[in-house]
Amino acid sequence: MLHERPPVLVNGTQYRWPGRPVVVVIIDGGDPAYLQQFLREGAIPNIARFMKEGFAVVAEGTVPSFTCPNNMSIVTGTPASRHGISGNYYLDTATGEAVVMTGPELLRGDTILKGFADAGAKVVAITAKDKLRRQLGKGLDVSRGNVCFSSEKADRCTLAENGIEDVLGLVGQPLPDMYSMELSLFVLDAGIRLLESGHRDLMFLSLTDWVQHKYAPQEPEARRFYQEIDRRFGRLAELGAVVALTADHGMNDKSDAAGEPNVIWLQDILDAKFGAGETKVICPITDAFVAHHGALGGFVRVWCRGRTTPRQVIEAIRGLAGLESVMDKETACRAFDLPPDREGDVVVVSAADVCVGASEKDHDLTGLKGHRLRTHGGTTEARVPFILSAPLNDEYRLRGGAAVLKSYELLDFALNGVAS
Repeated sequence: MLHERPPVLVNGTQYRWPGRPVVVVIIDGGDPAYLQQFLREGAIPNIARFMKEGFAVVAEGTVPSFTCPNNMSIVTGTPASRHGISGNYYLDTATGEAVVMTGPELLRGDTILKGFADAGAKVVAITAKDKLRRQLGKGLDVSRGNVCFSSEKADRCTLAENGIEDVLGLVGQPLPDMYSMELSLFVLDAGIRLLESGHRDLMFLSLTDWVQHKYAPQEPEARRFYQEIDRRFGRLAELGAVVALTADHGMNDKSDAAGEPNVIWLQDILDAKFGAGETKVICPITDAFVAHHGALGGFVRVWCRGRTTPRQVIEAIRGLAGLESVMDKETACRAFDLPPDREGDVVVVSAADVCVGASEKDHDLTGLKGHRLRTHGGTTEARVPFILSAPLNDEYRLRGGAAVLKSYELLDFALNGVAS
């Protein structure tokens, strides 16, 4: 039996072999407010059952509360200070250029998926956006029956690259649009089809937050999305899996009373104070698909590139209304457990109803027309659900009640803590 095999050691933690399939689902943008709303309405019966019969708390995610840092924390079981991914971008101080942080070579340490695959387990990693695929699949040998692909590029899968082909035929659906709830539903449906095919031990399914960026919990489209994912969670459990649910981050409305984005244009402010070229603001929420948030988030970094010092930047902006905190690199790394070599000279975190951008001319907000800006990145979006469909053993039940859990502990609890 699988659970009788020796534990698998990854990044200093031992993980027990699962006695039945374990499926981790990252509900991108899955703020606890959505669950609270739909639990009250009785709209998500499977999640309600998991919470009653299994285990459920609100945990702390990684700050900055963005997709890449949190997915990597969860899949490695470590904080960002160890795995090194602290956003979608950082500034290479040697070249002065912003560097995309989605390459597998930037991920430090191994994933738990690789650890189990190397030990002989059959592992599946499916993401909505392809930006995560290569990091989730770092070191994963797809020639041994393991699978790693994105719904974004499900029509291009090959055995050599992804361990699978004809994914559209497998799922029986067309390629979903990038800006749709179907992009996430495709991830879940593909996972279900693979689980139905048998011999799948560990699955990591990561969704996208298009719905949560666009719709508040009270809106019908949000309800429909959660009903759809809830139905699929029920099917995963029906197939015998332990289902482990969390989110990479929450979501907040950051628009003013008139419905316009409530933005602090930080680069413009710093340029006016110190002159152009003295500082560089990086918005680490930025990726290839920004129509639903305009590259605006609750956490930005400032690098000092001229004579201006971090202390001067901090003194100049600390009193701005709408900022929760302004801190130097050392303080930010200590507060949020971040890697110093990829951190800015100054870190700026906004309040719950405010976001921060670089220069107004560099942000395209046309994709927000007709909708209030809902986005994330700060501490106020770092509270996430932590739900297991099965009960915990005594040791982990005590751990779960003794302190606030980190979302990166999810696989530890799902593999080591679920009662046999």
